[in-house]
Amino acid sequence: MSAATVSPTSPAIQRMDLTSINTIRTLSIDGVQAANSGHPGTPMAMAPVAYCLWQQFLRFDPGDPVWPNRDRFVLSIGHASMLLYSMLHLTEVRAVSKDYEILGEPSVPLDSIKSFRQLDSRCPGHPEYRWTSGVETTTGPLGQGVATSVGIAMARQWLAARYNCPGFDSLFDFNVYALCGDGCMMEGISGEAASLAGHLQLSNLCWIYDNNRITIEGQTSLAFSEDVATRFIGYGWNVTRVGDANDLDMLARAFRTFLSTKDRPTLIIVDSHIGYGAPNKQDTSGAHGEPLGEEEVRLAKRNYGWPEDKKFYVPEGVYDHFRQGIGKRGKQLRDDWFARIDEYRKQYPDLAEELYRMQHRQLPEGWDRDLPEFPADPKGLATRESSAKVLNAAANNIPWLIGGSADLAPSTKTRITQEGAGDFSAESYAGRNLHFGIREHAMGALLNGLSLVKIRPFGSGFFIFVDYMRGSLRLSALMELPVIYVFTHDSIGVGEDGPTHQPIEQLAHMRSTPGLIMIRPADANEVREAWKVILQLHHEPAVLVLSRQAVPTIDREKYAAASGLAHGAYVLADAPGADPEVILIGTGSEVALCLQAYEQLSKEGVRARVVSMPSWELFDDQEGSYRESVLPRHVKARVSVEQASDFGWSKYTGCEGHNVCIETFGASAPLKQLMKKFGFSTEEIVAAAKKQIAQHQMRS
Repeated sequence: MSAATVSPTSPAIQRMDLTSINTIRTLSIDGVQAANSGHPGTPMAMAPVAYCLWQQFLRFDPGDPVWPNRDRFVLSIGHASMLLYSMLHLTEVRAVSKDYEILGEPSVPLDSIKSFRQLDSRCPGHPEYRWTSGVETTTGPLGQGVATSVGIAMARQWLAARYNCPGFDSLFDFNVYALCGDGCMMEGISGEAASLAGHLQLSNLCWIYDNNRITIEGQTSLAFSEDVATRFIGYGWNVTRVGDANDLDMLARAFRTFLSTKDRPTLIIVDSHIGYGAPNKQDTSGAHGEPLGEEEVRLAKRNYGWPEDKKFYVPEGVYDHFRQGIGKRGKQLRDDWFARIDEYRKQYPDLAEELYRMQHRQLPEGWDRDLPEFPADPKGLATRESSAKVLNAAANNIPWLIGGSADLAPSTKTRITQEGAGDFSAESYAGRNLHFGIREHAMGALLNGLSLVKIRPFGSGFFIFVDYMRGSLRLSALMELPVIYVFTHDSIGVGEDGPTHQPIEQLAHMRSTPGLIMIRPADANEVREAWKVILQLHHEPAVLVLSRQAVPTIDREKYAAASGLAHGAYVLADAPGADPEVILIGTGSEVALCLQAYEQLSKEGVRARVVSMPSWELFDDQEGSYRESVLPRHVKARVSVEQASDFGWSKYTGCEGHNVCIETFGASAPLKQLMKKFGFSTEEIVAAAKKQIAQHQMRS
């Protein structure tokens, strides 16, 4: 039996089709076998699908894998990474630096496939964005890839709505393809994302579902029996089916169906046998989750009509075949696009300048003009309220700053209110206000997708619900995407909503995530400075943590300027001669309590210093001399004040410092009662400071 069924073209082309497909398969087999680790089954089964899509349909230039209007291919089944690496190698995709300069060397040289899953290989176990050019997004946790692809598709629709102009109606018209499997379909994030994609009628989105009926534990019938086609029809998708993954003619027909569907996304269900071509491994979880073994590799190659003893073998003519297919087509499309951009720049110079800055993650000139400053006010306002004012001032000057919330914009204050901002919808993709619905997990992945296309997205919700989106947020950090997360209702200040809505451990969770910057500002002017820091980030996602309750706007003529926020922590109020006996460290709404305690201690002759520490990450990134100037080592008496777990605070207060914190979950009660119950009062802080001084005086 042949390894694939091809359309009735010339015998030579048919032979090269089959040879190319089997090259994809055998490179994948050999890479996994050499590593003695990985998943060969899906690459073997899906090789015809990937080949048909890339060679016949994908608008992608291997010589410039980051040109903005390229089609995107997302391998959501990240464990099948050797399938993608084989495609990147055979199509000769070029490597790209972080500065988007084409380096000329192969993204995936053959030696990298030979070192699959080994240290520093460009072929890690799962595809990693920024590590391997041609990988459009990091995938590993199942469902993340398809969910991210929805954000990428939304980005294209927004770009087209804003930048396609008369005479340039196809400046942005790229399509998004995502290859997924049973695991992706089972993960809830895929349902959240697919539901929104159908609602938004994203006709540029195509998911390819490898229906192989196998997961690690065995047959999917153990836990999965739903009718996927009916489910997606219910979501508002177009659904088509290919009964045999090896039928190139039917695969091509399915892709043409997608391209002709203009009012909804498309799901192509492809029936396959995992590990196709491995005689003793078909339809087994072993083929999914482990190398075939030398004997099975030999038998599989024999079944393909392949030299049994050759490893990492690429027959003559295969590279050239891909050059004449996707290579030639992609280069022509890419060159034509850049020629159109040159003309576009002449006719629409302002829009062209926007595009350039967006694609290079640069901000417009004067982007920070008109950011509000806030006068001192003992009553103040909630930091979510001041954030709304700053966000809208910035959005006026940064057209590609767009975002929304998981159905909570009236509470998180994240609506862009300028005239013409509008809502992003199937009727108007130009809107800047996104409605994710009550889908926190999908929202995180969609934000990643938007950011991958260089739009600057933000998403918001209550801080407690970060638990629902940690997987996506973690990938933001892993991919170094400057996604902005705005979380409000940041403490027991939520009050009567009770412990289900009072985040106690979330600050510690965020601080433990590498590459993530979290900022919890103390007042309105720290909010202003926080947005200034966040909007200038290029490779770090940021979490802005804001209060629901009003906090005083600090008198900056009496105390230090809020610009100190850029350093992560700064001396807000100091002892005479900058010689403190005790240091009070606070974040967010608790900084005002620290200032009250400072004033009381000063009246009693106690030399105290108040440090506002809105961001551990920014502070830790400062020079040692600066950190020492804020938290001098010789001052051992220290008190931290934060309405959350004290996990990690010993890094700044020392093992013998005191942390005014919360050691249990919260409670449902009015805010003043909660503050008293959990010890957040001037009296408690003053007492803790005096005790610290006494303890350290006894030891000295």
